[in-house]
Amino acid sequence: MVNMEDKSDNNEASEKTENKASKRRHTSESQMEVDTINGIEGKVKTKSSAKRVKNVQGNEVRKVPVPAHRYTPLKDNWMKIFTPVVEHLQLQIRFNLKTRNVELRTAPETPDIANLQKGADFVKAFIYGFEVEDALALLRLDDLFVESFEVNDVKQVLKGDHLSRAVGRLAGKGGRTKFTIENVTKTRIVLADTKIHILGSFQNIQLARRSICNLILGSPPSKVYGQLRNMAGRLANRF
Repeated sequence: MVNMEDKSDNNEASEKTENKASKRRHTSESQMEVDTINGIEGKVKTKSSAKRVKNVQGNEVRKVPVPAHRYTPLKDNWMKIFTPVVEHLQLQIRFNLKTRNVELRTAPETPDIANLQKGADFVKAFIYGFEVEDALALLRLDDLFVESFEVNDVKQVLKGDHLSRAVGRLAGKGGRTKFTIENVTKTRIVLADTKIHILGSFQNIQLARRSICNLILGSPPSKVYGQLRNMAGRLANRF
């Protein structure tokens, strides 16, 4: 009887250690390491998941409308956009001259349906006004987003010259304020009239948005610089 109990205890102990080892293996596979591309911080999966996604059945399509003022930049940078979408994501892409849309479509060789959304986000980021090199980070890093809002979403009473001054405070002299926020928070910011677009990871977008909102609400740039300096110190200590 004693021997049987000892054997069962040993079996239970071995099962527990195997379960712990498999959990540890699973968490290590899903771990993501932080990487920075072109000054934009994001996360990259250290190992590809064991499951391979099946090829897409049928043709899925995404359409990205292009406003008139982005036709010329799109034409000038078309090959820079076309190459990563076709070679890296293995999608089909074209610019429809009638509807003025960039159309992306899955192909039989597309390895993952998620590539279609990645490609659409990449094109959208360029249409919003980001440089192609910055928008490419959306393809290479996993947890990047583009957040858009308007100055009037933060403070609705701003009109006329007051609105213009708020936008001027965001840019700063020679773009200094915008560049400072970008470098400290490791994001990219586009000021398009009264619209603001921020590209970065979720946490970094929050930090940049807080600084931008403070400037819109009337905080002097010197105070925002001080907050950014403290923020940079905390981020450095965290890593």
